Amino acid sequence: MTSSEEIQDIIDTFDLLGDWDQRYQYLVELGERLPPMDPADKTDANRVMECMSTVHVVAKPLNGAGDRRLRFEGDCDTAIIKGVVALLVGLYSGKTSAEVVATDIDALFTGLKLEEHLSPNRHVGVFAIVRKLQAQAGKAAAA
Repeated sequence: MTSSEEIQDIIDTFDLLGDWDQRYQYLVELGERLPPMDPADKTDANRVMECMSTVHVVAKPLNGAGDRRLRFEGDCDTAIIKGVVALLVGLYSGKTSAEVVATDIDALFTGLKLEEHLSPNRHVGVFAIVRKLQAQAGKAAAA
């Protein structure tokens, strides 16, 4: 499945949920299902400093050294943003660094109408998470 198809699937799932209360609840549930992040990876180097919430993300080779595909891990101390982290971790995991950078995240956020439903500060933080994930992908690919 291409990134565009995955993004459309996410948007379609959110469209099935009626109002934004249900969508917020779904984001919270996604965050609750996010696998725990290794505490050793919760370093300043993996922290998204621009976020109001405490967010950490890391990229690692999917199946160990030599695998160009990546798996992502993340964590956040606030429920809604942890759900956004879970969405992004799920979308990016299994992709190469180049595929991560090429993913049209604007299409996802526009389709979900996140800009309309998150505060401006949170919106800035969400894009900071995306930039950090992309940077982490580049570092993991170079290693």
